Amino acid sequence: MAFGIKHPFPDSVKRFSNVGESIVDSRAESVTFPRVRSGCEADDDPHPIETEPKINAMSVLVGKPAPSFTAKAVVNGQIVDQFTLDQYRGSKYVIFFFYPKDFTFVCPTELHAFQDQLAEFEKRNVAVVGCSTDTEMSHWGWLQVPRAKGGIEGVSYPLVADTNKTISAAYDVLVGNYDIDDFGELVVEGELIAYRGLFLIDKEGIVQHQLVNNLPLGRSIKEAIRMVDALQHFEENGEVCPMDWELGSEAMQANHESTAAYLAKGS
Repeated sequence: MAFGIKHPFPDSVKRFSNVGESIVDSRAESVTFPRVRSGCEADDDPHPIETEPKINAMSVLVGKPAPSFTAKAVVNGQIVDQFTLDQYRGSKYVIFFFYPKDFTFVCPTELHAFQDQLAEFEKRNVAVVGCSTDTEMSHWGWLQVPRAKGGIEGVSYPLVADTNKTISAAYDVLVGNYDIDDFGELVVEGELIAYRGLFLIDKEGIVQHQLVNNLPLGRSIKEAIRMVDALQHFEENGEVCPMDWELGSEAMQANHESTAAYLAKGS
């Protein structure tokens, strides 16, 4: 199923830019994020708005079905119009990760790390899929830039274009908030790009692990692989995986006797 915007945009709002930094409006050349209107604005504001503090709780998707979507993507250098994670259900595990922006700094280190270790994921029957709020054309353009010049040339796994922000919103990794005020104007707080979210989805489409980093904090490819190994070990052997468990090391039965024996070896 597709995920829609919480409120329809007014006709005056034409589109989001591909980098999520401004919107084009028929009444103004552009509006730059962050753009937040409140009752504390200047007294001569013709449309003051009463606002209430918002407390946002991060959604925990672990144990729940991964939100479904259909969107444009770039797959092995080619643009496809109808990409969905549903194609993997019943056959593959999925590492679905979000990154903030194309043509940036920490992001290419992560995208190349996943590509460099793609064979390790594939031999574990894991599909790797990236996603940002950029357009599919932005993804394609960045793929034309060599690695030595800051680009992601050579990345072959799918890069999803979450241009309308609905996928990031469904996975609750969207930076900022948006709403339509009483005057029909789009009110935005933040850039509406994605945090560095990562979701491990099993073959039944259930989220088994999630991680969300703030924008400056790159993730660990070793930890992503370790979590796949831990999940598959549990599924295959019924053993639970203790702190810092790695493939080939000792796991435990889910009972007190096994836990005591494991802890005694480390004392």
